[in-house]
Amino acid sequence: MTAQRVIRSYFVIAGLYTLAAALIWGVNTLFLLDAGLDIFGVFVANAAFTAGSVLFEVPTGVFADTRGRRASFLMSAAVLCATTVAYVGVAKVRGGLLAFAIVSVAMGLGFTFYSGAVEAWLVDALRSTGHDGQLDTVFARGAMVTGVAMLVGTVGGGLLGSIDLALPYLVRSVMLGAVFLVAFFTMLDLGFRPRALRLADLPAEMTSLAQASLAYGWRRPSMRLLMAVSFFQAGFMAWGFYAWQPYFLELLGRDAVWVAGVIASALALATSAGKAVVDWFSRFCGRRTTLLLWAAAVQTVAVVGVGLAGSFWPAVILFLVATAATGVTGPVKQAYIHAVVPSQHRASVISFDSMIGNGGGALGQSGLGYLSRARSIAEGYVAGGLATMLVLPFLALLRALGERADVIAGERAGRRAPCAAQGLPEVAQVDATPRAATR
Repeated sequence: MTAQRVIRSYFVIAGLYTLAAALIWGVNTLFLLDAGLDIFGVFVANAAFTAGSVLFEVPTGVFADTRGRRASFLMSAAVLCATTVAYVGVAKVRGGLLAFAIVSVAMGLGFTFYSGAVEAWLVDALRSTGHDGQLDTVFARGAMVTGVAMLVGTVGGGLLGSIDLALPYLVRSVMLGAVFLVAFFTMLDLGFRPRALRLADLPAEMTSLAQASLAYGWRRPSMRLLMAVSFFQAGFMAWGFYAWQPYFLELLGRDAVWVAGVIASALALATSAGKAVVDWFSRFCGRRTTLLLWAAAVQTVAVVGVGLAGSFWPAVILFLVATAATGVTGPVKQAYIHAVVPSQHRASVISFDSMIGNGGGALGQSGLGYLSRARSIAEGYVAGGLATMLVLPFLALLRALGERADVIAGERAGRRAPCAAQGLPEVAQVDATPRAATR
């Protein structure tokens, strides 16, 4: 196995997996409504998925760090393939909310097996094969591959859904079976030695991770503030990402499922655009909290505008703006975390931050889902947008701390030395493959 073969395998695996996942992103809410759930039931089922992500994040992380990244990814593909088929089965027999919630929890388990495993496998394998190139280049190209996969998947899912809303799920399960076979034969645990994991050892492993998360995460003031930001922003976005599907089609006045696929692909582009402009903004902005505050303010105004718009095109454009603002927030927040947390504990702290965000997502989906049923989805956007205002005082407190991690080492931001010379990571460095944020 050469470094080039490892990189090619990474591109194929990440691309196929993202393509399979994206097939249902634009139609999931419409599918659940068609299966007999009301709008509140849809978000209870989605909250169950998010709760599963919270519940299994740490145990599956332990599994990946002991049994191996390959085993973890294969488990992810297998579990997601089975639960995707089960979703269609529950809809076919009109199994109701409880059945959908149970399958959604299991689907959350599938995604947590994937979270971080492929990236960790890639880094270990490249080191083992003597790769001396920049990882940033590999991740950047991987981001291009997964970006194209998301676009193809969301548009393709919309087109398939216009024929039959179950089709994107069935095609997804077939693709997950294919990616399982590809990974089985090409994804070898190079540079990593799996070790036995007994059930009796799991509590001790989880306790160790929890202690590291508390020591280097929650007990640090800046990390507590960033986790509060994750809680409130994810609380809205977990709901907002799925609520637009019936809302925008209602504003359009047509039951055109393919339109949902096109909008989903536009949202993926907006997220990428937000990430892309981070590096440009950082040249003129000396502090990360400046970017975070502006992005949060833009997101709040745009989201409230989505609920007040009253017509299709203004609502869509404002939601694209809000999504782009989220794209700005992600890499800047990640860079801040990498700058304040020791490298040997970053994985634990990032997982803990993800758990906090998913916890907010579960509450947000339930609360805003109930409001959508009791009042309207439009009022849900107004209320959710106003709730995101709560992150502004937390970001202001973060800025007041004046930590070194808040400084952006940019040429036009007042520092001519490169970031590495300042001991800081590049602001625009982000994971190439999306984490388990959506189904």
